[in-house]
Amino acid sequence: MFHGTNLNMSEFVTHISSLNNPRIKSVVRLKNRRERDARGLTVVEGQREAARALQAGIVPQEAYVCPELLAMGDEGNIRGSLHRLSQAGTTQLFEVTSPVFEKMAYRGSSGGILLVIPYLKKSFDDLSELSSAFLVVIDGVEKPGNLGAILRTADAAGVDGLILTGDKAAGTDIHNPNVIRASLGAIFAVPVIAATAKEAINWLRDKGVRIAATTPAADEVYTAAALTGPLAVVMGSESLGLGSTWLDSADLKVGIPMHGVVDSLNLSVSTALILYEVVRQRN
Repeated sequence: MFHGTNLNMSEFVTHISSLNNPRIKSVVRLKNRRERDARGLTVVEGQREAARALQAGIVPQEAYVCPELLAMGDEGNIRGSLHRLSQAGTTQLFEVTSPVFEKMAYRGSSGGILLVIPYLKKSFDDLSELSSAFLVVIDGVEKPGNLGAILRTADAAGVDGLILTGDKAAGTDIHNPNVIRASLGAIFAVPVIAATAKEAINWLRDKGVRIAATTPAADEVYTAAALTGPLAVVMGSESLGLGSTWLDSADLKVGIPMHGVVDSLNLSVSTALILYEVVRQRN
């Protein structure tokens, strides 16, 4: 069921209360990667994540607000920002009931805010200040939660960009809503570029950025390695590690000492250790 109403800010807002509304079904279908790729759209849920998307200049195609859930707090005046975008004619704004919102959202309530945004299309041209480049490359990441957590760490550590390589069909797609959620919106602050390993290596070589590959077989502990200057820290998947393409192209290889019975750490934990060693050395 649709009906329009003029609010006190003169926006025209469409209200949806039916679980069978075509708009709602269209959003639900974006949970499927094939649907996302075909339409070039993904979903941002949560007040913090939505606020960071809007602060980064992302213009949603559609925005869904559940007033009763949003009443718990409106971080960064998201509703006001959406009203302005609606007035400008760039975003379609909808108010929905709690049951309708819960049907759309991955996380049920999600703070009462859900945005439908275009894919983030970043390229190597979006990376600047290469004289002091601090980059992280993740090859073959398998879990959306790991990629999201790495993005949070990369943002906190001041990384200039994240390059994602490997088999995208088998690995994690950048626009998985769970990546956005796990990153707490950091994906809107850290440029993420998808490329083949060969493309990334050639670009790094061309820009004079050293490649530091992590591997259990390294002779040098990461805390003993010189990690200053333009640098790309390359991490492999937990199950396979880095392949020969990256290892053969590395300027240095570093490892994390393991003193217990386990032979690997969680990928996001390993990445955090090495990124903050770079920060320590640079400071």
